[in-house]
Amino acid sequence: MHLYIHVPFCARRCSYCDFAIAVRREVPSASYVDTVLAEWRMWREREGGPSADTLATLYLGGGTPSLLAPDEMDRLVGTILKDAPLLDGAEVTLEANPDDVTGERAGDWVRLGINRVSLGAQSFSPAALRWMHRGHRPEQVERAVTHLRGAGIEDVSLDLIYGLPRDIARDWEDDLSRALALDPTHLSLYGLTVEAHTPLAKWVGRGRVRPAADEVHAVEFLAAHGILETAGFDHYEVSNACRPGYRARHNSAYWRRADYIGLGPSAHSAWGRHRQWNVRQWEAYRREVVAGGGRQPVAGAEDLTAREVRLEEVYLGLRTSDGVPGGHIQESVSGRWRAAGWAEVGLERVRLTPEGWLRLDALVGEVAEPELN
Repeated sequence: MHLYIHVPFCARRCSYCDFAIAVRREVPSASYVDTVLAEWRMWREREGGPSADTLATLYLGGGTPSLLAPDEMDRLVGTILKDAPLLDGAEVTLEANPDDVTGERAGDWVRLGINRVSLGAQSFSPAALRWMHRGHRPEQVERAVTHLRGAGIEDVSLDLIYGLPRDIARDWEDDLSRALALDPTHLSLYGLTVEAHTPLAKWVGRGRVRPAADEVHAVEFLAAHGILETAGFDHYEVSNACRPGYRARHNSAYWRRADYIGLGPSAHSAWGRHRQWNVRQWEAYRREVVAGGGRQPVAGAEDLTAREVRLEEVYLGLRTSDGVPGGHIQESVSGRWRAAGWAEVGLERVRLTPEGWLRLDALVGEVAEPELN
C-alpha cells in the first residue's frame, strides 16, 4: 500500500497556491495528529477497501509538513509504522520549506525513517521569491541541502516554477543552473497557472499582473528538458526529472494507478475503480472526524466506468516517458502524432515527446472519443 498524509498548515499562503491549506501562526500539531490518527484507525477498522498492513511508500505532503512539532511528527509516523511497517527499501518522503530545515531537524527526520525530502525551492531569484510570497531566501536552499546531506538524506528533490510573468526579474536558466549545482537527485518543474481564489488571480483580475504567454511556458519547458538531459537527468514524467535510479516511487504509483490511501483534509484515496476524497478544510475535517462516530470524513466518492478507467490509463500513461501500450491509441492517431513530432511510436508502446507533452490534454481528448466509446 501507498500512504499519503496531508499536513495543511502554512505560515503564509503563496501567491499562486490554491491547495487546501490553513494559515496558522502557531500550528496545532497535537490536535492535528490526534485527528489524523483517529482517521487512520477508521481505515484500520474498515471492512472492505484496500489493505494497509505494510507500506511500500509513505509521503507527508502539504501544506508544510516540516512545520509539525518534532515530537508530534514522531508520534504520527511512529504510530502508523507500528501498525503498518515499511517494506524493505520503502521510500519515505517529507515535503519541507528550506527555512524549516536545520541540522537537528534533519537528524530527527532520519531517525523517523524519512529517507527522501522534497524542498520547495521554487526559484533562486530574491525578487521572484518575494513575488511568490515565499518565506525563504536563495541561500537557505543551499543551507538546507547541506543539512539534509549531513544528516544522511541523499535523496533530495527540488521544486522549481517556470512561466513567471516577464516583468519579474528571474532568469529561468540561471535557476536551473543553481539547482543543478546543488547536485539534487530529483527535480520537479511546474508551470505557473492562475488558479481561482488565489492572490495571483486577484492581481490578474485587477490588471496588476500579466501572465506569461503560452509560448513562454513552451520555451522554458523545452529549455529545461534540454538542460536536464545534458546534465544526465531522466525526464521521466511531464513535471519530473531525476538522476538514474531516483524516480519518485510514491508519485509513480499514482501514474501506474496503484492503490493508495490518503489521510488528512482534502486527501484522496483510490483502489480499483473506486475514488474518494476527504473534507477539504482543516476545521471542517477535524469536526467531521470528532463528531463522526467512526464515520470517515469523506466529502465525495465515485466508481469509474470501464471507459473512464481506460481514459485514466491513457492520460496517466502518456504523462510518463514509459507511455502506453500501442493498442490504447488508434494507429491513425498515433501515426499523425509521430509525423508531427509529438510522439515516438514503437512496436509495443506510444510515448509522447516533450513537444507532445506540451499538448497532452489536447492529445488525450483526441483519443477519448473514437477510442473509448
